[in-house]
Amino acid sequence: MKRAFVAAALASASVALLATPVSAQIQKRPIEAQSPYPPGFDKPQVAPEIPFDMPDPDYFVLPGDANFGEIAAVATNSKGHVFILSRSNAKGNLHGGSATQVFEFDNNGKYVRELGRDLYSFGYGHGIRIDKDDNIWVVDKGTDMVTKLSNKTGKVMLVLGRREELTSRYWRERPEDPNRGPEEGGFAEPTDVAWDSQGNIYVTDGYVHSRVAKFDKNGAWIGTWGKRGSGPGEFWTVHNVAIDANDHVWIADRSNGRLQVFDTDGNFLKEVIINVATPKRQPIMGH
Repeated sequence: MKRAFVAAALASASVALLATPVSAQIQKRPIEAQSPYPPGFDKPQVAPEIPFDMPDPDYFVLPGDANFGEIAAVATNSKGHVFILSRSNAKGNLHGGSATQVFEFDNNGKYVRELGRDLYSFGYGHGIRIDKDDNIWVVDKGTDMVTKLSNKTGKVMLVLGRREELTSRYWRERPEDPNRGPEEGGFAEPTDVAWDSQGNIYVTDGYVHSRVAKFDKNGAWIGTWGKRGSGPGEFWTVHNVAIDANDHVWIADRSNGRLQVFDTDGNFLKEVIINVATPKRQPIMGH
């Protein structure tokens, strides 16, 4: 008797679920109600359209059945060749796979080569730059490494930082001290790289650390500046770096909504703020 009662109750529930109107199952919100900006902040204004020319949408042609993935960065060399950093080769998680691919095209859009295939330092690329000698530098947020590749052979010339090893969780005796400062010579989700007139290397470090790391032209560690915060010389998501003709180091301090400018010793010079309100809470990808 009890089994029959349970069976009847389940059958009734199934009928009830099937009979539920679709409109009762889906809660809809107007798109304006889904804004990531908190109350008190004006909605961003619509920017004017930037004119551009794209005569051939298939300008870049990849070999075979290869595809572009999420394009993280683009750079060009002195010959007009285009280097595209694509996250298009995802295989498993970070420890077991790599999403970073670097494709080179000539100045007519013709495919030249893929660089760094299956490199240990390639995991989830963030930045790509070309130095004065046309060598290619890839900053990998996923592996915490910066790799310099030869423009002639495509081979690795220099590596900065170190990827977490597959066995790391086994040999760590205890959790890392949360109050300990960042490791010298190491990164935590770095984002970009640039050079001054003396060839010194600057790496923005990054999503986890809030600093700029400096190396000499041979990759020897010099030091860092910066910490988490919103004051002069403080950062919140150190996202990009560029160095001008006066050796001023320009840092894109993304989540603070500003640029900060320093000399090559890390002394603060000025900040540049775009006249747009910066919300304290932000969507998942920030600005």
